[in-house]
Amino acid sequence: MTYPENTDVTSIMKAAQDHLWMHFTRHSSYEGAEVPTIVRGEGAYIYDIHGKRYLDGLAGLFVVQAGHGRSELAEAAAKQAQELAFFPIWSYAHPKAVELARRLAEQTPGDLNRVFFTTGGGEAVETAWKLAKQYFKITGRPLKHKVISRQIAYHGTPQGALSITGIPAFKQMFEPLVPGSVRVPNTNHYRADEITGVPGMTPEQYGHWAAERVARAIEMEGPDTVAAVFVEPVQNAGGCFPPPPGYFKRLREICDEYDVLLVSDEVICAFGRLGTMFGGQKFDYVPDIITCAKGMTSGYSPIGAMIASERLFEPFKNGTEMFAHGYTFGGHPVSSAVALANLDLFEREDLLGHVTRNEPVFRQTLESLLDLPIVGDVRGSGYFWGIELVKDKATKETFDTEESERLIRGFLSSALYEAGLYCRADDRGDPVIQLAPPLICGPKEFDEIESILRSVLTEAGNRL
Repeated sequence: MTYPENTDVTSIMKAAQDHLWMHFTRHSSYEGAEVPTIVRGEGAYIYDIHGKRYLDGLAGLFVVQAGHGRSELAEAAAKQAQELAFFPIWSYAHPKAVELARRLAEQTPGDLNRVFFTTGGGEAVETAWKLAKQYFKITGRPLKHKVISRQIAYHGTPQGALSITGIPAFKQMFEPLVPGSVRVPNTNHYRADEITGVPGMTPEQYGHWAAERVARAIEMEGPDTVAAVFVEPVQNAGGCFPPPPGYFKRLREICDEYDVLLVSDEVICAFGRLGTMFGGQKFDYVPDIITCAKGMTSGYSPIGAMIASERLFEPFKNGTEMFAHGYTFGGHPVSSAVALANLDLFEREDLLGHVTRNEPVFRQTLESLLDLPIVGDVRGSGYFWGIELVKDKATKETFDTEESERLIRGFLSSALYEAGLYCRADDRGDPVIQLAPPLICGPKEFDEIESILRSVLTEAGNRL
């Protein structure tokens, strides 16, 4: 049976083909084929327009932390919309934005007390770079404007955030972009031999080496020109690169030494994805700025934020100085109310503890796939994991562009979905499968994920 009843499936399918411009989508893929259309969610599962059920192995897009169909979040939205549906926070306040800002500040590390609301993650990254530039200008260091980020890292699509992004293919059609972005190696220890040219580094040695590349980049550009370093606690693009031991400790030291802001891009890693409220807490570092979004409302309403250290706000406290930046829907009353209800739910159901307790089980379940010849590496943290696929496990030989195209788009993406698992098969770096299920999941869902992956990856290996 289709869902909901009386849905005109044919009409919706045709409208999807004729009018909807989907994001990051090759529309030729759906020429003569249906656009997959999801109509309902419940717990860890989603249902398509024909009624077929799928395990949501990506929490929508690293978003639906509390799971689908949470009536209390929908009710919080409805109640707030009736009371105050909209008012801007441009020189005004409303209670829900104030309360949410206080709630977030109470849970951030260090003195990150100032919350600037946006409507999404890319806007939060854009905001952080603009703040870094203005902060140094008004504190007497006007040349400090450049940013350093890591290779293959994704930080968003606005012009500034896209400049910080380290995926050349995503940038080429939109150049020239904002100048001043510099790239350094990422923390993919599985590929450390290739990245460093030095075989056999331990994780600790590689972590130190990777952090030192940031120092060298600052020195090469000139410390008086570099404003910030943007890093994710666990890098998303490329397939969930966790930081090697000691990496963030050394990176914090480097940023302090050169008077450079450390920006922790936690659009994915905040709000329980790693088992902590904020991603940096998992790896024991305190940044100067956190950018966040996605899981703040578990996706029930859009919101994002840049959370800054109190010292970065100091120059704006007095006189005529103003941060001339904002978004109409930033700190939206409905989204703020949903975020507060979502944080209440986190506490009531101890979602952070649930992730922390179950992380070893999830890791062990996914690592069982290492017996497959096509699986080279399993890596990640919390409920955020990547599985790197290889042609030759012994040599770590990867796939060329044509082979990756056939593997990822020609087979895996559709095969996993048809088998009942919604996740991401990605080749922005080496081919990987990414998994980030809702935080309510446990061993039962892990076993289902493993079973589907084992079946599909076995077939993929046989096709090589």
